[in-house]
Amino acid sequence: MGDVVIWDWSFAAQILPFLLQGLWVTVRITLIGMAIALVVGLFVAVVRYSGVPVISKLFTFYVLFVRGTPLLVQAYFAFFVLPSVGVQFSPLITGIVVIGLNYSAYTAEVYRAGIQSVAVGQWEACTALSLSTWQRWRFVVLPQAIRDVIPALGNYLVQMFKDSAILHAITVFELLGHATAVGSSSYRYLEPMTIAALLFLAVSLPAAWLVTRLELRLAHPR
Repeated sequence: MGDVVIWDWSFAAQILPFLLQGLWVTVRITLIGMAIALVVGLFVAVVRYSGVPVISKLFTFYVLFVRGTPLLVQAYFAFFVLPSVGVQFSPLITGIVVIGLNYSAYTAEVYRAGIQSVAVGQWEACTALSLSTWQRWRFVVLPQAIRDVIPALGNYLVQMFKDSAILHAITVFELLGHATAVGSSSYRYLEPMTIAALLFLAVSLPAAWLVTRLELRLAHPR
């Protein structure tokens, strides 16, 4: 039997600041990636719902393709294949764009559900008031649709925070990357991996709680 690994508090305290740097990278990836997902997903949803010829079908294929392939495969393709045709960015930029576009396919479906939930009478009122297409979407449809789907989008934010660890596979130096680096250099994985897991929990659990509270608040407004 191998030697039993015992938790070393002094070593854990020593590596904590380094792992917190990795956590900050993970948070940045999540926030920027989610911003991409929200903007691209909204654009895709509106175009698909509007039935723009050709483009709406292309976006439908985009959603099906992205949702039907693993995030890891998409990350590998962007990092290892695209450079061979002259498209190359840093691992961090590549990871942010990949995870943002990946989640845009999911947010697009969420937006679409929200748009479809807008009452028919609202659309008819827009027509009766002779509102332009921009005014219809900007002032009537989207405010109602987005309000209903905020909790679902919040859940995707939490999920993206956890899925960002996948980007370690393309050498993005986020929280898991920092933990792995500590383990590789010290030959001790108990402390860095445990602390990394706890840091993920420390962010994701409160965030999930806030999303639940927000969902309840929106469902029962005062």
